[in-house]
Amino acid sequence: MFLAVMGPGLVVMFADTDVGSIITAAQSGVQWGYRLLLLQLLLVPVLYIVQELTVRLAIFTGKGHGELIRETFGPVWAWISVTGLAVATVGALLTEFSGVAGVGSMFGVPRAVSLSLSAGFLLAVVLTGSYRRVERIALSLGLFEFAFFLVAYKAHPRGAELLSGLAHMPLLDGHYLYLVAANIGAVIMPWMVFYQQSAAADKKLQPEHYVYARWDTAVGSVVTQAIMAAVLIAAAATIGRLNTHTSLTSIGDVTNALVPALGSHIGRLAFGLATVGAAMVAAIVVSLASAWGFGEVAGYRHSLEHHPFEAPWFFGIYTVAVIGGAVIVGMVPNLVALNIGVEVMNALLLPVVLGFLVMLAFKALPPERRLRGVYAWIVVGISLLTAGLGVYAGIAGVDWF
Repeated sequence: MFLAVMGPGLVVMFADTDVGSIITAAQSGVQWGYRLLLLQLLLVPVLYIVQELTVRLAIFTGKGHGELIRETFGPVWAWISVTGLAVATVGALLTEFSGVAGVGSMFGVPRAVSLSLSAGFLLAVVLTGSYRRVERIALSLGLFEFAFFLVAYKAHPRGAELLSGLAHMPLLDGHYLYLVAANIGAVIMPWMVFYQQSAAADKKLQPEHYVYARWDTAVGSVVTQAIMAAVLIAAAATIGRLNTHTSLTSIGDVTNALVPALGSHIGRLAFGLATVGAAMVAAIVVSLASAWGFGEVAGYRHSLEHHPFEAPWFFGIYTVAVIGGAVIVGMVPNLVALNIGVEVMNALLLPVVLGFLVMLAFKALPPERRLRGVYAWIVVGISLLTAGLGVYAGIAGVDWF
């Protein structure tokens, strides 16, 4: 039963470790060694608590996030929510395609070729398959991210330094606190909420699947933060040991800094495959989240089980998102500026996204499944903390990069 239910949680968590998150983890390791490693572990329950609400809402209402907002709060609020999703989608796709282009350039592949191949692959995956096929392909791509563990192993971190870093957290240092906020802001993306709830609804998960769906989310939360920790460890054990003032603003910067320590062949290949896998999974999740969100709010057909001619608006939005993202990245050379804008947008959107999610958990669920007691206070407190630090990171985002 678990294997049958498994999918939405793991896919969205693989997507969570996207290009922007990889850069954030690497910069954390460079500037602070292992002193931000404990944070990656502490973020596991935060990520689980937020995404578990999407599973609960999908299973016990049978509806996607945008549709539920429309029915609970009205069409105006639904369109406000999906407009924020659209902004986040554009930014995220630019980040993912910039990562693909960066990896391609490392191996001498022209940007036009790498972007065309990746966009063509993304269109073929969704336009010719059902939900289950798309999910299997996304999970297969996500497995490439495990190469980050090989990268961390090849970096040969020193055990004593790692343990020392875990025990020291300079919470009075403003620069350290800022990177704490940046890491928190990179954990919850607006499109993650839309995707997992809509995916669970499209997969037609029922109340008897709830326990297994929660385990799917829990395993995914651990895996994605372990991958973030691996990137941080690799950066701390190599670049951070030699030059703590290095600025990593693109995938190319991260790879070029790691390759001398990891070896030109294994290091470049492992990091490249892992990055492409992360970027492609995130691109699938982001594009589908946007298509689902608009379909749920506008009321047109929005399921992967339909043929493209049966749901032209759903597949049309997905196609426009993929092609548009690839074209813009192909035309704009300043990929660093794109990453800066994406981080700022995602951070500023957190209060809206988490606000709707928590209010739906109180109002839209059946009475016996609504948040209550101590756990309700925990969810509200974590949501306020995450949103607050996310906004702080967004406002100061340009200085961070």
